[in-house]
Amino acid sequence: MARFARWAALTAATALLVTGCSSGGDEDGKSGEKSGGKSPTAAADPRLPASLTSQKLDWKECEATDDSEAPGDDWRCATLKAPLDWSEPAGETIDIALIRSEATGDDRIGSLLFNFGGPGGSGVSFMPYYASLASDLHKRYDLVSFDPRGVAASEGVRCRSDQEIAAAESVDSTPDTPAEETAYFEDAADFGKGCAKSAGKLMSHVSTTDTARDMDLMRQVLGDEKMHYFGISYGTELGGVYAHLFPKKVGRLVLDAVVDPSADSVDHAKNQARGFQRALNNYLKSTGQDPQQGTQKIADLLKRIDANPLPTSSDRKLTQTLAITGIVLPLYSESGWPTLTSALKAAEAGDGSQLLSLADDYNERDASGRYGTGTHSQRVISCLDAKQRPTVEETKALLPEFEKISPVFGPFLGWDTAGWCHDWPVPGQHDTPEVSAPGASPILVVGNTGDPATPYEGAREMANELGKGVGILLTWQGEGHGAYGSGSSCIDTTIEDYLLSGTTPKYGKVCD
Repeated sequence: MARFARWAALTAATALLVTGCSSGGDEDGKSGEKSGGKSPTAAADPRLPASLTSQKLDWKECEATDDSEAPGDDWRCATLKAPLDWSEPAGETIDIALIRSEATGDDRIGSLLFNFGGPGGSGVSFMPYYASLASDLHKRYDLVSFDPRGVAASEGVRCRSDQEIAAAESVDSTPDTPAEETAYFEDAADFGKGCAKSAGKLMSHVSTTDTARDMDLMRQVLGDEKMHYFGISYGTELGGVYAHLFPKKVGRLVLDAVVDPSADSVDHAKNQARGFQRALNNYLKSTGQDPQQGTQKIADLLKRIDANPLPTSSDRKLTQTLAITGIVLPLYSESGWPTLTSALKAAEAGDGSQLLSLADDYNERDASGRYGTGTHSQRVISCLDAKQRPTVEETKALLPEFEKISPVFGPFLGWDTAGWCHDWPVPGQHDTPEVSAPGASPILVVGNTGDPATPYEGAREMANELGKGVGILLTWQGEGHGAYGSGSSCIDTTIEDYLLSGTTPKYGKVCD
């Protein structure tokens, strides 16, 4: 079982990218900017052992990974030691992989740390691809990213072999019979057992709170007095949790494509059903179709595929679950809409090849049948975070509401509320994350009204929960997942003015 868009998937953004005002201040009244040269050494947290806070990072040439080629000479990689268990900071440590490219100009501010979402996305692999979008920021910031604990080079979790992943793609994620229900939940439980076997002790220490604490250790070791941060998608939740834990260390934080911090697991699934249906409606309108009729046509196609999977140009069949996943990917960006038109047309004609290719891109499957592990890390992190565990009966009672929200995406996301963390080996930590940050410097919260994976309403909730004078809402009336670098000069300029000069826009500013 593969969940699409669990608070948005980095793989989707990667596939699309590779292919295709008032002055805000810190608590001392300053913006946190350090002009020229390196930032002064950050004061060490006296609660942490010096072996952690005073460690010197050994920056070396980055090597190629399973996910990407080695980046250019401008990039260097290093390993940070962090506590396995933050309640015992002097105990056992784990390795956190980092990547950095130093500021290209002379008037350096400090480090700008990125998290691109998931949870489960590799920042080490993705940062060099993203750097071209952030070239103006790169002049004054060291661009830094990392693989969060449990991800890729940071003790990455792998719950299944490639062969097991491929076999599980035949499991129906919207079961219609008792036999399909049994197979669905047995598969979910089996996945959790595989994660526990792979992660071991780490299984209970990969929460968003753990990673936020890792980030503050990075800040200290990198020598920054304040945290300057750019979080996208799930990275917004991570940034909000950081601000709550360390409000006095907040420098300039941008949260783009915002996860709703007021939503529990079921509400997140409903939000995404609404968001993807909204994006699908906008796509259908762009092709001259009536959204209701177009949606029903796609829902009917999916029912036919459920009964009779489509042949493809390979020896694999396009199942209903793979078809839904293939539809999701091009909805992440308006630039993907023509591809969706072509894929749906081919599927209606009986050829599932194009939708299968899109699903493979989303699922990180390459031509040789090897899969990435982003979904594995995503599940391990999110199931440790989320306490809510709907039963089968509770989920069945919710299905009519999900289907009403979206006949295309609702059934999948409805069943997913019970299947995602079914029989999980460790309990979840909270119903919703705490992101209130009284005393923090202004944080720029960016919402896109056409965002399918993290609907716009989440940005308003985040701005409100951060607190009055802290969360500054910026709205883009656009399409796709995320706003920065998506074609709005208004958005890009506002974000860059904030990060480069500390200028915050008026709360509620709207960019057309």
